[in-house]
Amino acid sequence: MSRKSFLSFRGLSFRTALAVRNLVLLVLVLACTRIVMLAQATASSRILSPPSSYHFPEDQKFVYSVQLHMLNAGTTTILIQHSAAGEHLHSTADTSGVTNKLFPVHDTFDAEVNPTTFCTQWVTRHAEEGSRRLDRKIRLNYAAAKVLVDDFDLKTGKAKHGEFDIPGCVTDIVSGFFYASSLSLTPGQAEIFPVNDGGKTSDVKIEVEGRGKIKVPIGEFQTIRVKAEPITGPLKGKGRLWVWFTDDPKHTPVQMRSKLGFASLLFQLQRIDKSQ
Repeated sequence: MSRKSFLSFRGLSFRTALAVRNLVLLVLVLACTRIVMLAQATASSRILSPPSSYHFPEDQKFVYSVQLHMLNAGTTTILIQHSAAGEHLHSTADTSGVTNKLFPVHDTFDAEVNPTTFCTQWVTRHAEEGSRRLDRKIRLNYAAAKVLVDDFDLKTGKAKHGEFDIPGCVTDIVSGFFYASSLSLTPGQAEIFPVNDGGKTSDVKIEVEGRGKIKVPIGEFQTIRVKAEPITGPLKGKGRLWVWFTDDPKHTPVQMRSKLGFASLLFQLQRIDKSQ
């Protein structure tokens, strides 16, 4: 092979190698971009609008017993009713027995939820926990991307106002149970959604762990077990929660177990009262 032909061959090989290298780099860049996009999509926190088949369990009052380390600690109720503005949730928590003597709790919680978007509109809370007495009003202004929080200490008479940024739609700590029940809930499924309790928003991740049969005071059910854990915001690291939903289209929460530090609470469905 002549020197000229050899140089031409070398030049052609170099150009080809350069083209191949550029093509490989392009593929790698596109692949990495795709991976990042998938990761962002998987990790994105959002509220999904409920499917048309989903119906809020209106005019039903869920009554749960509460156990603290096998000790009967009290009762929690959740009532959902249709309102002019959407769906209204009313919840109570009351201690009893020894627990009531050691650390009495008598709380009420009300929330208004948009049934089309599942966005919480406002929340009011009245808390009597030990010596603490507090009224809280939470107003979610999605147009301004702000949550307005007004606290009133019933013991000291002091008022406190705060404003925090929020995303385009959030749920609250009670409505969040029913938001989860509106999802398909298939084993291995994971979702992240924003929850606001009157301050900075937390992202909560739920993971559908599996199916199983459990027995609670109201009866025996085939269930889907879901783990929920805050992964960002002020609720991060505060505990984990497991919820057993009935394995049917209603996804009724029949049992809940929470771990908050050293404390372990068990909620079991006692009965469902019909509201008049």
